[in-house]
Amino acid sequence: MKQNPSVPPKVRAEHLGREALVYVRQSTMAQVRFNQESTHRQYALRERALSLGWPEEHIRVIDGDLGISGSGRSRRPGFAQLVTSVSLGEVGAVFGLEISRLARSSADLMKLLELCSLFGTLVIDEDGIYDMADFNDRLLIGLKGTMGEAELHFLHARMIGGKENAASRGELRFPLPVGYVYDPDGKPVMDPDEEVRHAVSTLFRVFRSSGSAYGVVRYFAENNLSFPKRAYGGVWDGKITWGTLTHSRVLTAIHNPSYAGAYVYGRYRDNKTIHSDGHFTHHTVRLTDRNDWKVFIPDHHPAYISWEEFEENQKCLDSNRTNSERCGPAREGAALLPGILLCGKCGRRMTVRYTGTGGIRPRYECVGRWEHGNKATCSSVPADILDRAVSEKILSIMKPSQLEISLKVMHSICDADKMSDRQWLLAVERAQYEADRAEKQFMLADPENRLVVRSLETNWNQKLKELEKIKQDYTVYHSKKPWVPSKEEERDILDLARKIPEVWNAPSSTSKEKKRIIRILIEDITVLSEKRHPDFSIGIRFRSGKHEYLSLKKPLPCADSRRHTKDTVALIRELASYMDDYEIADHLNQNGLTTPEGKSFTYAGVRWIRYKHDISGPYQRNRQGISVAEAAKLLGISTGKVYYGISAGKIPARKQHPGWPWEISIDHTNLESIKALYT
Repeated sequence: MKQNPSVPPKVRAEHLGREALVYVRQSTMAQVRFNQESTHRQYALRERALSLGWPEEHIRVIDGDLGISGSGRSRRPGFAQLVTSVSLGEVGAVFGLEISRLARSSADLMKLLELCSLFGTLVIDEDGIYDMADFNDRLLIGLKGTMGEAELHFLHARMIGGKENAASRGELRFPLPVGYVYDPDGKPVMDPDEEVRHAVSTLFRVFRSSGSAYGVVRYFAENNLSFPKRAYGGVWDGKITWGTLTHSRVLTAIHNPSYAGAYVYGRYRDNKTIHSDGHFTHHTVRLTDRNDWKVFIPDHHPAYISWEEFEENQKCLDSNRTNSERCGPAREGAALLPGILLCGKCGRRMTVRYTGTGGIRPRYECVGRWEHGNKATCSSVPADILDRAVSEKILSIMKPSQLEISLKVMHSICDADKMSDRQWLLAVERAQYEADRAEKQFMLADPENRLVVRSLETNWNQKLKELEKIKQDYTVYHSKKPWVPSKEEERDILDLARKIPEVWNAPSSTSKEKKRIIRILIEDITVLSEKRHPDFSIGIRFRSGKHEYLSLKKPLPCADSRRHTKDTVALIRELASYMDDYEIADHLNQNGLTTPEGKSFTYAGVRWIRYKHDISGPYQRNRQGISVAEAAKLLGISTGKVYYGISAGKIPARKQHPGWPWEISIDHTNLESIKALYT
């Protein structure tokens, strides 16, 4: 193939015989939409490839990266396709408007240039043609790539520096969370809409009482309350919409220090992770330590909560986590102390294991040694003994302040009802205002302009329907409101404080409610239990700072717990000398004695005790006659024939009491006559 004299000497026949790739990229979709001249210039590189001698069928445009930055923060399918084609030796030249269009990252750019040098691929931009096999060209294009990366760095530094400078003064404006707006002077103030403010305040009050983000979601759902959301951008920019409160929105609000009146900048950080293919992935991490924030200005604007309450909320959410060495939230289950027990040997938190059929016997265990391969638990104690001791301690603490506790519970219920009722009234008021406004617009419209009047009439009817619907929803909600006590009933409620033990042990009191009360009063409990030792000790650390030490006894093994005491056996031995088993059982029950399981004594039970401890009964000492076995041996017949003879009346026999052995009367006077019956 003869070289065209108008073609530069660097473009050889071997290059023209392969593909020419035109790489098109814009960093953002806004640039694609508004900076169309740059996009047209990049597509025009196809014409330059034609002028350099590449046939039209060998020219391919790669534009899959339109709207994707070349800084290395995002995966670029178009760039990956370009690198793959060059690696296969299919590309004669790579066309780009400028070298920075290929990659802003030196790592990505150097990788592409090294492949171009290895496979003899040219790099062509608006300024010239570069052969990567030539040292001078490699030096020049490498310098261009470095300058492109430096340009990106300078632009980024200027932009971030300006933002940080404005943020240091608390003047950098960014979208405010719902509940705040900017005043005409650019300062954040509380939203003038009372319904919005009340909804935000209700969120924090409910979280303070429930201690759980899901508890807030449940409260809003049970009371059929909506939560505001502000739209940003587009035709709805700045508008408030109302919808269902979700768990993620509750967490976002509780984690946001703006609600505590603080101005914060730099609360999030960009972290990089590298994949197996060498590609970097960027993800945002929220910084929890206040010292890591770049700007922190307290009392910057009006607050919904205090900073102390904000920090308490963070601790509450952190303690609710179940995947860490923390107490975790109060959950279902019969055991009352999971999450707040500490092993006295290794210091780890103890877990609960439910044993027995259906998991009816909970047990606290430390599995620290299992985690380290020693195949044994540090400490293990039954849950019922420990729960009972802690419950008694809680009840003893609550007795002095029983009236105050009842008042707090009552006021908490009333406040919650008032909050939800107030929120409903504000929603009705908002709907009424929108309906009245639509009516005024309809009344002020020119009746002759039917096009406008019809639209306004439709809008008015729609607002009236929404008003009617929210009134009906409020009526349904009001019918389901909990009972509000009167003054006389309040006195009855306060009397319940004197019955706290009964309320605590009532079947209606769930384990989850008891756990929450325990966690309010107790920080943690340290358990020290040694194997083959009848006692174990616990140390209770209350949230008030008080400490208390208790020594408890382990329960006996199952077999030992069902074994009768020596005193009971001795008493039965004494009574058996002149009483039968029925009389012994009655005597023990009348004197208030019970079995180790708390049951009454029975004839069968007393009989088993005598058999187990080899205690002879009165019928063995005062027996009149011989036994069935002795009679069978004396008569030379089987025991079955003896029983038949007794039932037929041929052999004289009697029982002192039902269930006792037969006593057969055989002596020298009737022995021969009875034998004659069986010969």
